[in-house]
Order: sequence, then C-alpha cells, then structure tokens
Amino acid sequence: MTSEPMHPPESAVSVFLLAENRLLREALIRLLSKKDDILIVGSGVYSAQVLAQILSAAPQVLVIDSVSKALWRDRLMRGLQDSKPETKVLMIGMEADEGTFLRMITEGVLGYVLSDASADDVWRAIRCVATGEAVCPPSLSVALFRFVAAAQNSIARIGLQRGQDFSPRQLQLAQLIRQGLSNKELAAQLNLSEQTVKNHVHRMLRKVGAPDRATMAELAVRSNIN
Repeated sequence: MTSEPMHPPESAVSVFLLAENRLLREALIRLLSKKDDILIVGSGVYSAQVLAQILSAAPQVLVIDSVSKALWRDRLMRGLQDSKPETKVLMIGMEADEGTFLRMITEGVLGYVLSDASADDVWRAIRCVATGEAVCPPSLSVALFRFVAAAQNSIARIGLQRGQDFSPRQLQLAQLIRQGLSNKELAAQLNLSEQTVKNHVHRMLRKVGAPDRATMAELAVRSNIN
C-alpha cells in the first residue's frame, strides 16, 4: 500500500527567505517547512539578481534577515513594490533601534521582529503579515506613535503657513464654518450667494491642502492667532 504524497493546504502562506547567513537560512527553511501552513517557494542571498528570483517565485511574504541591508541601497524594495506590491515584507533578527525601525516602516516593511524572537514568533509574524496585519515589537510601538504625531504636526504647520494667506473674508468664513454653519447659512449671514461661498470654500481647501471643511477651518483659525 502506497501513501499519497503530502501537499500543503491551499491556505498555506508562500514564503521566500532572503538571508546572507547560510546557517540561518537553512535553519529557517528547516523549521518553517515543518509548519503545514507555510510553503517555502524560494531562498537566497542578496545579489543583483535577487529581485528577479523573488518575482519568479511570487511569494506572499518575503522574509529578510537584518544582515541584508545592502538591498536597500539598490532599491530592491521599490522594485518589489512596483512589480509585485501585494508581496508583504517581514524583517527578522532586528535590533530595537528606533531609527532603523522607522526607516524600514517608511520603506514599506509590514513586519519587524527582534533578534530575540523564537521560531514560533517568526511563524506567527509570517501568518500575520500575510493577511495584511502589521507586526511591531511592543517596545517600539511608542516610537511609531511619536512618528505619526510628528508627521501630523508637520502637515498642520504647512497648513497654518498657507492659511496665513487667507483673505479677511476667507478667515471670516473659516470661523463660521468652525461653528458648523452650512454653505446656505453662510451665504445668508454674510449676504453672499451660495455659489460664491462654495467657490471660497473650494479655494480655501486647496490653499491649505485640507481634506475637509472642519480641518481647513481649524487650521485657518489657528493661523490667525496673534
């Protein structure tokens, strides 16, 4: 009696491993191959041809070790995002360095696993990023919050600078919009046509780069503080 060959389930996550260290690469292949829901579709070291290898393998998740930093210089991430943006990237064996962590996030990395992670930690991280979930060490989550807050403040400062170019009429409109008045109510209160009010609001939104009336009004009002 012969047994049927074992095939990974259709739900298995396809993974390509990019690691400079051969021992690490082979250890990861051996450990992850034991998981029924992981399918290793390729592995390699950083090289000029590695992007083509990854694209040919078409993995759901690209796992990169911390040593493969040279790949960033040759913009492998950009090439991957341009050619196969659905591939998620997980970096493993990383240090708890805020600068490196934030730089990798801005490059498009979805998962970041520290050097003290276990094999099960890596497996769980692969499963998470494959479904579009971000993986972030708790010790670095505060850095991510600070980064987002700083970016938002920077956008607000730009909006404030542009808001300083508002005319007196536009500043008056912004104050009234902040109070929740509609275009029709604004037109009646300022003795303007509703179309004139709409034109003003449209120009104000473009001027400060605001996504909506509420944000634009807040920026405009703050810019008028002496």
